[in-house]
Amino acid sequence: MLTVTDIHTFYGPSQALFGVNLSVKAGELVALMGRNGMGKTTTIRSIFGLTPARSGSIEFESRDLRRLPAYRIAQAGLGLVPEGRRCFPNLSVRENLVVTACSGHWSLERVEALFPRLSERRHQMANTLSGGEQQMLAIGRALMTNPRLLVLDEATEGLAPVIRKEIWSAIRRLKQEGQSTVIVDKSLSELLPLADSCVILEKGRTAWTGQPDALDDAIRDRYLGV
Repeated sequence: MLTVTDIHTFYGPSQALFGVNLSVKAGELVALMGRNGMGKTTTIRSIFGLTPARSGSIEFESRDLRRLPAYRIAQAGLGLVPEGRRCFPNLSVRENLVVTACSGHWSLERVEALFPRLSERRHQMANTLSGGEQQMLAIGRALMTNPRLLVLDEATEGLAPVIRKEIWSAIRRLKQEGQSTVIVDKSLSELLPLADSCVILEKGRTAWTGQPDALDDAIRDRYLGV
């Protein structure tokens, strides 16, 4: 479905990615992992054309994404839940959801069923929500585009335990429904049981790829330990 091959990405003269590779099959949940500053967000930004890769290839359903602007990549069927949520602060919850809506499986009613808190706060401005509620809104907004591939950057970072539980429950439901997903999150106890495959980045390179049950203590300590 998505194939990223040997991408090299720069911020001005500074190189951030030195050959990242990952792939996502239809219906698969891929965990993108690594310590802070290892290139996870830059990889996502490269996929979405926000920080375009200078070399390598990024193909989605056999379509070359590197030649497309970001809005065309979204229209191609990729949905992003960015780090920091970035909800439209002066729009209501409902307006945030419908402003990006595309026809398909996910409707306002389905999103509100997935996250009942959003239904309860339908008429509130987004900037009055808690951080966890804003994260639910960001996920719901991405789903309203009816993406074939959903990408979540730091899915539950810094959220209260009760909110984290609700979001992981929603992600579990998405997986059961066959939603193709890439997730960045540090909570391995919740992420790994859901993942079909894992990709670990180290200093802007793909350091390890494999199934969750092959991620032993030695690999964790080497690439994910403090």
